[in-house]
Amino acid sequence: MVEQVLRVTVWNENVHESTEPEVAERYPDGIHGAIAQGLVEHHGDGIRVRTATLAEPEHGLTEDVLSSTDVLTWWGHAAHQKVSDEVVDRVQQHVLAGMGLAVLHSGHLSKIFRRLLGTTCNLNWRAEEDRELVWTVDPTHPIARGVPHPIVIDRQEMYGEFFDIPTPDELIFISSFTGGEVFRSGCTFRRGNGKIFYFSPGDQGYPVYHHPDVRRVIANGVAWAAPAGERALPTLHKRPTGWFE
Repeated sequence: MVEQVLRVTVWNENVHESTEPEVAERYPDGIHGAIAQGLVEHHGDGIRVRTATLAEPEHGLTEDVLSSTDVLTWWGHAAHQKVSDEVVDRVQQHVLAGMGLAVLHSGHLSKIFRRLLGTTCNLNWRAEEDRELVWTVDPTHPIARGVPHPIVIDRQEMYGEFFDIPTPDELIFISSFTGGEVFRSGCTFRRGNGKIFYFSPGDQGYPVYHHPDVRRVIANGVAWAAPAGERALPTLHKRPTGWFE
């Protein structure tokens, strides 16, 4: 029996790396390159990873690309409003049909995340080299497999409550910061037939996507979000009169 290969598209707006030399030095292959490398490290031959960026035609997220993607990861920060609404519509339909979505760090303000969650997705933040501790609050969840308690990130941007999201279906990680703030840093949602994982650690200003434990969580999250079977939009069915008799 041939094992199913997980097909992942790693999307990144790729603005900071293209315009800020210090970010390019930190992520010479782009944030998308670092995330893709971490996925291959953990999944090996069991994964096929492609990358896509904002500047590509249709942002690299054509119908053909999304149709052959099991899980899409999303990183954005400086150019949320430059993402085409047509592409957002397309991604939304694929998520509702069963494609997994992993939204990372400042992707909380992306059009697609806000569309799917239906809230502002705003939060409190501070960029002053805080230490972040990522505490596992659901050690039985597959995304927490092999993850230390806590993950220690020595330098990181602070994300703090209140985080304006719907109550998560599952809360897996909570982070605490140097200033005493706490944050729901790892949580899941289901929309239609699709699974969504949000994970906050990661920023263009710090080398967080080179952190081995952060890479492990993202690899676990991608595996969890993969569709279990054929993808299809939820549909309504008319029942004939007396079908239950």
